[in-house]
Amino acid sequence: MRADERAQFDPDEQRAIREDYARGSQPICPRCSVPMTERPIGGGSFGLGYARRREWLICPKCRRSALFDLKRGTRN
Repeated sequence: MRADERAQFDPDEQRAIREDYARGSQPICPRCSVPMTERPIGGGSFGLGYARRREWLICPKCRRSALFDLKRGTRN
């Protein structure tokens, strides 16, 4: 299967998206080369003593997405 046929971004593609976002640049889909849309996701503390801030970046063309924790820069 070719990389452009896979349903999810590979780790290198996800890293590039996160790095663009962290620099304040508009993330570009590595598959379609179009600007990705941003969707913030709340992460209430639910009594855990912290609240996560996550970002969901979605390609409007191929519908692939990347989800990551803003503070840690990771998927979890």
